[in-house]
Amino acid sequence: MTASPRKIVIIGGGLSGLSAAFYVRKFYKEAGVIPDIVLIEKDKTLGGKIETLHRDGFVIEKGPDSFLARKTAMSDLAKELELDHELVTTNPNAKKTYILQRGKLHPMPAGLVLGIPTEIGPFLKSGLVSFSGKARAMMDFILPPKRSKEDESLGSLIERRLGTEVLENMTEPLLAGIYAGDMRKISLQATFPQFGDVERQYGSLIRGMTTGRKPAETHTGTKKSAFLTFTKGLQSLVHGLIHELHDVEQRTEVAAASIKVHSGSDRTHRYEIVLDNGESLQADDIYVTTQNFAAAELLRPHVDVSALDAVNYVSVANVVMAFNKQDTVGEYDGSGFLVPRKEGRNITACTWTSSKWLHTSPDDKVLLRCYVGRSGDEQNVELPDDALAELVRKDLREIMGITAKPLFTEITRLRHSMPQYPVGHPAAIARLRSEMAESLPGVYAFGAGYDGIGMPDCIKQAKLLAEAAAGALKE
Repeated sequence: MTASPRKIVIIGGGLSGLSAAFYVRKFYKEAGVIPDIVLIEKDKTLGGKIETLHRDGFVIEKGPDSFLARKTAMSDLAKELELDHELVTTNPNAKKTYILQRGKLHPMPAGLVLGIPTEIGPFLKSGLVSFSGKARAMMDFILPPKRSKEDESLGSLIERRLGTEVLENMTEPLLAGIYAGDMRKISLQATFPQFGDVERQYGSLIRGMTTGRKPAETHTGTKKSAFLTFTKGLQSLVHGLIHELHDVEQRTEVAAASIKVHSGSDRTHRYEIVLDNGESLQADDIYVTTQNFAAAELLRPHVDVSALDAVNYVSVANVVMAFNKQDTVGEYDGSGFLVPRKEGRNITACTWTSSKWLHTSPDDKVLLRCYVGRSGDEQNVELPDDALAELVRKDLREIMGITAKPLFTEITRLRHSMPQYPVGHPAAIARLRSEMAESLPGVYAFGAGYDGIGMPDCIKQAKLLAEAAAGALKE
């Protein structure tokens, strides 16, 4: 170990910040460096948007509810925290997903990947796209491919290859649940760059996707599941991190106001972080994990932050409702349904939570989670609770026939929570990081607004950056 500790300040106590603290602590120690870590968070609690509520026998996620199993960074971290035994898979009998079309729920055809059919038969039988829309999609086999690697919008690629109907009826509602965005504005390279690779390699999205690029799933125990969560909720991971980081100073209700660079040969540490309460912290390395617009204000005096300014954040709301099963209509044989923008509904999707995740509800109850808000349609997020709940109930009545009053309603507003990656985003972020390495060595910026919005993406970014930084120190 080096004689004196290396001072590390982590700005932001969400999943990215907590993961950074965990992996900095681990990799720096392995490199023979003593990390003296201070983590600061402006809110009262750590964990960012992750929040689990236990109420009346229900397990309710007020923020994100699960993660992609094929992105293993999160399950790997759970294993390191000895929490992997708490991981749970989706209900194997609830694999269907429905999409609303002209007021009726249609099952999503088997083998569909963001509107790209990997099984032609089910796609051609689907009621989600008209005959002419299907014929247009099949033109993907004969249209010349775009050979350029230049970034474009995800919507542009899907519309160019498969047509407007597939984009609006299938791709857009699927992606609304992930990004709450406008498909014609979101970067292909920042979201699904593999689709561009498939087009260039095979000359056709359908041909390429049917050649073996099917959605990856993982095995956990004996069941196969595309998504995972924890039996007691995602907050289990947050609590596990907080407990593990007992030797890390965790300060809440305090924010970074500015970063100052120390110069001169007599300096002890490279940086000084001035806090909003007037205090200051010395630092050799700084990990900035706040949302891009907050990170931009800290970095603006030192580097060009146009890459961060270009990322808009959309506000959404989760409206969770519980019902007696006897008061609901029909069987819940799937995970829920998605709502295309052109349907003009108040909700963008509805997860049949008690069906998708069997541990979340008593057997005689039904738990539904509805989503409100997407790019260009955020106004309802700020409605008073009663008004917002009534809009959601209206959609549930008309779509699912549920007229009963819910046992309770939990509303969570996630303001400025969904980053929208513009076209050219990956290249812009690469330029920013290059400039930071030159002008602010030892300062790292990452999180949902950079290289992937999913929780495993955030953990992976933290792990890779901490490992690289520790490796450089070791060398």
